[in-house]
Amino acid sequence: MRILVTGGAGFIGSALIRHLITGSDHVLLNIDKLTYAGNLASLDSVVRHSRYDFVQGDICDADLVARTIADFQPQVIAHLAAESHVDRSIDGPGVFVQTNIVGTFTMLQQALGYFQSLGAADQAAFRFHHISTDEVYGSLGPTGLFTETTPYDPRSPYSASKAASDHLVRAWGHSYGLPVLVTNCSNNYGPYQFPEKLIPLIIIRALCGQALPVYGDGSNVRDWLHVDDHARALHRVIESGHPGETYNIGGNAEQRNIDVVRRICAVLDRRHPRFDGRSYAEQISFVADRPGHDQRYAIDAAKAHRDLGWRPQHDFASGIDATVQWYLDNSGWWQDIINRQYDTQRLGIGASMTAGSSVRQLRRAS
Repeated sequence: MRILVTGGAGFIGSALIRHLITGSDHVLLNIDKLTYAGNLASLDSVVRHSRYDFVQGDICDADLVARTIADFQPQVIAHLAAESHVDRSIDGPGVFVQTNIVGTFTMLQQALGYFQSLGAADQAAFRFHHISTDEVYGSLGPTGLFTETTPYDPRSPYSASKAASDHLVRAWGHSYGLPVLVTNCSNNYGPYQFPEKLIPLIIIRALCGQALPVYGDGSNVRDWLHVDDHARALHRVIESGHPGETYNIGGNAEQRNIDVVRRICAVLDRRHPRFDGRSYAEQISFVADRPGHDQRYAIDAAKAHRDLGWRPQHDFASGIDATVQWYLDNSGWWQDIINRQYDTQRLGIGASMTAGSSVRQLRRAS
């Protein structure tokens, strides 16, 4: 198939492209604006492959999107392009509304026009696959799981913008007959994740001798999904998903935030001990909680198991171990980001509440 991937230079998008190039015969075109979180270095392993190509562009640019679709003639659009960091959405919600809502509307409109121009056989083969998040469902109590029928209850500008985009996708399916698929995933982790997210942030700050900020008391729970498992799930949805369906993709790996941080510290203690012999856990610093911080996410992925034959292959313990090792082995990848554009300072609560000096400041002082 010819698959157009939006946001393919991002964390999940690049993992999907790497997986499809090595694990299928599909032809891929990546369209990405290359915002701060887009990194073409994450695609170095496939950039010269004959089945991969790249277009730099904004999904809100209707003319560019229309030309790209018309030129490439995709059977599948895998729509991953999005602003995705909750803390950034608290500081600046406007860009989340623009990219996640207006951008998705633009993609739907141009995809619909293209779809309507196709013959019957090509229409039957076409899919618009929208990749979303479990955060649209809101916050769980101590028990229970999100299912595909859980009512939406977004709590942050980020999750609200993703909920809106989910509703737009389903509306274009119901109103216009566009063959749509929606997947909602739990928290991803693994190689090539931008350092603002919890796991790479903790690894990098630990290695730089910085405080390891934990929001509130660290009791908030997330269901963790290795990004390579997510890419395999998206592959199955692309090839076997039924139009109009939603599939929840989760790792069955619930962890408290504080336990995630302590596990990372334990792995670093073994694999990259501090020069003074003390534990990285001594760098943990509890900070003011995120505004409106959801207490718990947990996904019921039984439908994906049953209908798609997909199950995660990574357990959390081995997945974190391998992820820490990847960041140890690939310091050049993340150091370039730190040097150019991101200093690991806290976002989403105000500059006066940040935890410690930035990594960039530390590097300059050392």
